[in-house]
Amino acid sequence: MRAMRLHVPGQPLVLDRIPRPEPGTGEVQLRVLACGVCRTDLHVVDGELTDPVLPLIPGHEIVGSITALGEGVGSLQVGDHVGVPWLGWTCGTCDHCAAGRENLCAKARFTGYTREGGYAEYCVADARYCFPLRGIQAAADAQAAAPLLCAGLIGYRTWRLAGGETPRRLGIYGFGAAAHILVQLAVAKGQSVYAFTRQGDITAQAFARRLGAVWAGGSDETPPEPLDAALLFAPVGELIPIALSHVRPGGAVVSGGIHMSDIPSFPYRLLWEERSVGSVANLTRRDGEEFLPLAARLPIRTETRAYPLEEANQALADLREGRLTGAAVLMP
Repeated sequence: MRAMRLHVPGQPLVLDRIPRPEPGTGEVQLRVLACGVCRTDLHVVDGELTDPVLPLIPGHEIVGSITALGEGVGSLQVGDHVGVPWLGWTCGTCDHCAAGRENLCAKARFTGYTREGGYAEYCVADARYCFPLRGIQAAADAQAAAPLLCAGLIGYRTWRLAGGETPRRLGIYGFGAAAHILVQLAVAKGQSVYAFTRQGDITAQAFARRLGAVWAGGSDETPPEPLDAALLFAPVGELIPIALSHVRPGGAVVSGGIHMSDIPSFPYRLLWEERSVGSVANLTRRDGEEFLPLAARLPIRTETRAYPLEEANQALADLREGRLTGAAVLMP
């Protein structure tokens, strides 16, 4: 099969021909229909996440059709369409797993980082971490669904940890794939969204307003009224104190990124009055079980740009340089 693989962090992916992977016990083999290109993939490829299993097939927003079952798989069948997210395996027995915090399992393995991912024609996945998907009738359906598997799930978890639908005025810093999904959820829940983009990015600001944001401006601008909560998807530590300065007393700032530049020191008065700063680590199956049906019911519509598998480096470059609105998706 063809696969785009990372051999050396910081270097472009290489198109390799390798044997098709076979499913082990508890695993399924998938024909990859689509795989989203996530900012976390950039952190892996650029060497900012330092422990990949090399050579590595990146990609963790996978939509696929099951082509084979490993021993012991009883909940899925050949022909089922499933989504495969970032969290790819957990031990199931540690204190975190037992308490429903499997996202914090110390032995966890991650799709496209410590497990092979979806920048390929086929992949294997732990059946426990495959989300059944319905309504996949054509390539366009798979392309539209792929960003939901990380941008959607991580966005949802970030939103949930910031209070869910309770905050009425919600700030979103970094208007990329996660934000363009989340704004639709927030608007559907009656929240007012204030979108913060790179300074001068009028294209992203217009995109945010088109999706329902009541205000959009640069990250250096002050929103017209205080925020109840702020969500960060840009990996820029300097935004933490800026967001805190715009959040009302009792409000929360939650970062949804897996990697961020250092947070500068800031005066205690920005944190005082019971403001809080938090982060999201990975996701849980509960997030998928809640969010994916909700996304179908609303419905949430993703905006995507398709790339052939062999153009994965171009898709990553377009994401890195901010040339995308919505999400990039590889179509093997």
